[in-house]
Amino acid sequence: MTSLPASTERSLGLVIDLDTCVGCHACVVSCKEWNTANYGAPLSDQDAYGARPSGTFLNRVHSFEAVPESGGEVPRVVHFPRSCLHCADAPCVTVCPTGASYKRTEDGIVLVNEADCIGCGLCAWACPYGARELDQAAGVMKKCTLCVDRIENPNIPEIDRQPACVRACPAGARHFGDLADPESPAAKLVAARGGFDLMPEQGTRPVNKYLPPRAPVDLLAPLLDPLPQSAGGFLGWLDRALDKF
Repeated sequence: MTSLPASTERSLGLVIDLDTCVGCHACVVSCKEWNTANYGAPLSDQDAYGARPSGTFLNRVHSFEAVPESGGEVPRVVHFPRSCLHCADAPCVTVCPTGASYKRTEDGIVLVNEADCIGCGLCAWACPYGARELDQAAGVMKKCTLCVDRIENPNIPEIDRQPACVRACPAGARHFGDLADPESPAAKLVAARGGFDLMPEQGTRPVNKYLPPRAPVDLLAPLLDPLPQSAGGFLGWLDRALDKF
């Protein structure tokens, strides 16, 4: 795991398990619902049910077919959640001309002061992860806040003091914690599973980590006969795997 700067007391972030995520979009819906009601101004949508809808989302999930380079395994579907990674060296903060984008020293969370944001879009241009979105109705940039209004709210039950996406995930694919504390459950999970930075070559040192998908054939090899390359993709493999039980 990439080391984090000593200047932050804590480095709060997410650990996302690509092996467990099923692509159900519960995190997307819960994020949209919570932040529309509590962000300060609703996350707007434009022509939501029309031919060319658009809208503001702080969390999105993309699905890909992963084809192994070795050719010894069948392809599989990987669901990839994407939101702000709360980078230690956040380029969005560096380029912001008004100082609206900033990183909190006490916990490393990257936020936007909407009163100072002029909607110029430089932060979206600088972010290599596409995590910034212009709210067309409000005219300002918006992004994941790690639900600071939840995690710091003494008026809600302690179990709910986590980001909305973490609480909503039915597969337990999302984890929240202090990644600067090696003894935290989140940091231990990263160490045990080989968690990695997204696009480390960018030098942004993201706090959020991803846990890699494990090879399905390795997990269920005793149950399976050798499969040909034309196995019908991951769903075909899964169908035959379940028949073995």
